[in-house]
Amino acid sequence: MAETLQTRAGGQILADQLALQGVDTVFCVPGESYLAVIDGLYSYANSIRMINTRHEGGASNMAEAYGKLTGRPGICMVTRGPGATNASIGLHTAFQDSTPMILFVGQVGRDALDREAFQEIDYRRMFGEMAKWVAEIDDVRRIPEYVSRAFHTALSGRPGPVVLALPEDMLTDMADIADIAHPAIAHSIAPAAADMMALEAQLAVAERPFMIVGGSTWSQAAVDDIQAFAESHGIPVGASLRSQDCFDNRHPNYAGDVGIAINPKLAARIKESDLLMVVGPRLGEMTTQGYTLVDVPNPSMTLVHVHPGVSELGRVYLPDIAINARMPEFAAAARAMAPGGVKAREGWVMNARADYLARIKPTEVPGPVNLGKIVAYLNETLPEDAIITAGAGNYAVWAHRFFQHKKYRTQLAPTSGAMGYSVPAAISAKLTEPNRTVVSFNGDGCFMMLGQELATAMQFNANVIFIIVNNGMLGTIRMHQEREYPSRVHATGLSNPDFPALARAYGAFGERVESTDEFAEVFTAAQACGTAAVIELVVDAEALTPEQSLSGMRAQGEKAKA
Repeated sequence: MAETLQTRAGGQILADQLALQGVDTVFCVPGESYLAVIDGLYSYANSIRMINTRHEGGASNMAEAYGKLTGRPGICMVTRGPGATNASIGLHTAFQDSTPMILFVGQVGRDALDREAFQEIDYRRMFGEMAKWVAEIDDVRRIPEYVSRAFHTALSGRPGPVVLALPEDMLTDMADIADIAHPAIAHSIAPAAADMMALEAQLAVAERPFMIVGGSTWSQAAVDDIQAFAESHGIPVGASLRSQDCFDNRHPNYAGDVGIAINPKLAARIKESDLLMVVGPRLGEMTTQGYTLVDVPNPSMTLVHVHPGVSELGRVYLPDIAINARMPEFAAAARAMAPGGVKAREGWVMNARADYLARIKPTEVPGPVNLGKIVAYLNETLPEDAIITAGAGNYAVWAHRFFQHKKYRTQLAPTSGAMGYSVPAAISAKLTEPNRTVVSFNGDGCFMMLGQELATAMQFNANVIFIIVNNGMLGTIRMHQEREYPSRVHATGLSNPDFPALARAYGAFGERVESTDEFAEVFTAAQACGTAAVIELVVDAEALTPEQSLSGMRAQGEKAKA
């Protein structure tokens, strides 16, 4: 039966396509350039939430976190010019982290284009290197086509962000056009049988195999399959930067995170391996320790690289076996391999595990607040499905090192190294998974970048527990400063507000912790308070890392300069 076409405005057509794609949440800062879309979404007020944030950086980071958590494109809407530039931070994270996301940007009217009209920007040029595809919809009749392509592009191959610019006058044009026939899905990319046979042959002769997991397109089933594969073949496993939830950290084959502040023993073990399987991650700078962990371009060990984006295979390193596949399909095929080699590699796996277990014992640090012990307490007491978010800064090293992720999608953190991510990501996580505990780790500098989104948390009842690690400085930059220019401290100190009082001003719970022993009681109160909560941890500036003091770093820098 032929579809009866209804004449609709462009804004309504766009809203209808989003509904047909199964969108349930839109993160935005409203703007006059796309009011017609907001009006179109009014028709879906009971099925599509509009989360109006306080800053476009908050909106785009929330959309990115939604994409990470669900595997479906996170939707962000912002206005032209300043709105788009503010939102670029979340888009960049989505690109580097391979997260599906669609950014809709209001644009000036078509009659004003190319005149440097009010807030006009050419988004194709602006976002060309930050997105998989950037386009502008010039014809109202093509909205369904563009939206369908945007969703397919965001989900296909290596997932990532897409940008669609929406001229203001196009959104008020009328048209009778058919809707999207069906929603976009992530299509299967299965490994070739010949590649799996080649991998099996390499495993049969390997004495010291090692696997690094991470990246995107995982699922809990894929994690279960890859764990079974590692176990049945005697393979120790590390997780790439901020992908620690791709393998149960309690599993006897788990050997630690391959990222910033890597365990030196783990780095040595990877270099010593004779078969390195990289399953999911890009072989980027952080995972490879500045491209030193594996020789460029010809690795010393046999390299197997599995990635859903074919352009990543061979981009930096020449793999012996390059497998273009999504993680669920590869993990299932790997699990189906006949078991072997477990007994011969028993010592290899056990030693890797022992090194990891020794690494996660909290260290002693200067000052009355020991962040390692606090993270260890949370590791023991939080539910297995609790979500931990973090931004960027030295404080995050403690969260990554001392917390064990037990299930998939319990870690949300940017591999792009962007500050300000943790607050909006945690709010997005709590709105998406309201029955799960969400704990947001922040440095004092990191929190102040997008901490105003605490107002969004309160407005939408996102009862996140925000932990602020306050050392009165930009710790990572101060660390580098003391190493490279010892004692020449400049521009890294911070003067902070009274964080508990600030929290209470928003209507949230707010308390300060000045010793490790105080934390458990305060955290319990935060869990029971019924609102968003802020816990400030006052840490000694000397506690620079779990193993190095500020003065020790300065002395190291002075010695190097001598």
